[in-house]
Amino acid sequence: MNVLSSRMSEYLDQSSWIRRMFEAGTELKKIHGPDRVYDFSLGNPDLPPPESVGKGLEQLARETQSPYALGYMPNAGYPHVRQTIAEWAGPSQEASLGAEDVLLTCGAAGGLNCIFKALLEPGEEVVCPAPYFVEYFFYAQNHGGVLRPVPAAKDDFGLDVPAMAEAISEKTRIVLINSPNNPTGRIYDTRELQELAEVLRTASRKQNRPIYLVSDEPYRFLTYDGATVSPIFPLYGPSIVANSFSKSLSLAGERIGYLLLNPEMPDKSTLMDGLVLANRILGFVNAPAIGQRLVEQTIASEVDVGIFEHRRKLMCEVLDQAGYSYVPPQGGFYFFPAAPGGDDVAFVQALQEERILAVPGSGFGFPGHFRLSCCVPEEVIRNSGPGFARAAGK
Repeated sequence: MNVLSSRMSEYLDQSSWIRRMFEAGTELKKIHGPDRVYDFSLGNPDLPPPESVGKGLEQLARETQSPYALGYMPNAGYPHVRQTIAEWAGPSQEASLGAEDVLLTCGAAGGLNCIFKALLEPGEEVVCPAPYFVEYFFYAQNHGGVLRPVPAAKDDFGLDVPAMAEAISEKTRIVLINSPNNPTGRIYDTRELQELAEVLRTASRKQNRPIYLVSDEPYRFLTYDGATVSPIFPLYGPSIVANSFSKSLSLAGERIGYLLLNPEMPDKSTLMDGLVLANRILGFVNAPAIGQRLVEQTIASEVDVGIFEHRRKLMCEVLDQAGYSYVPPQGGFYFFPAAPGGDDVAFVQALQEERILAVPGSGFGFPGHFRLSCCVPEEVIRNSGPGFARAAGK
């Protein structure tokens, strides 16, 4: 008997890698104990939220006796929270933003689904560089769209702008980038983005309608060696930024994020109306009331990025000592090394034999590599070293 729809059954097969790693990790931890399994599979932030989050929650608890304290608000979010985010995010995007340019969403994922719902006609395409966050595929298909990945430059995972230009067709509605990238940690520099913007201007003129550039930026706050994330608003008019506080405030479970619309975008108010309605009819209704009010109080805070910097250093030492080939991440908390032997699936299985959990690059549209998440204590990274060396030796 077919319990699920054919599409959902297909989705389960396609999304199975991370699920398999989770299930394998659960079994290994039962057998060997949690301290002898080195789980690099999930990007779930393990750092506690900043102290200001706890204080903010205490303040909110005292205010819950007020009428409508946690009730409905406008579907776009509390106007005062939107204004707070606009003033805070504007300088980093090199734009003068107002509340009318901000939509509060259920995380960046909810924001991306609102964008796709508002913009995509059935069969239209979302072009993105590969490797890509695995759920982009599902988000596009949720709204009748088609994800069209374009392999990144193999030497450093940079944008292959000529290949992206070739992939753009009359069906292209959105170009989606993720910087710093999950899983590579690559930050796209201003030159790459300028070249991409020029390609999009040319293609938009040819099609007589805008191709939207969407930048997914939940790791914007987490960069290394003085790197910065270039803003897209000064480069291209029809552009949207998606972001969240899941990583910067360790609030992944609270599902609070936002969209920013370029204030110079043509027909911006019409697009915002569509996004607000999408926020409602997709069932989000509005972003969580507690999350919105908490963010307003803590927006200037963030987790201790120095901890991630030290983990990055340790991970580099482990991989170097074991002889792996990799590009050090410029941001985020992932590594994406080349799989020794070239077969990422087989190599992840070899790592599993050493009680190390990783995710094959095939799950991110880029075979031949594997992803490691450094949301783990330092001792996990240190103690995994011998296992990484043995797996590579096989």
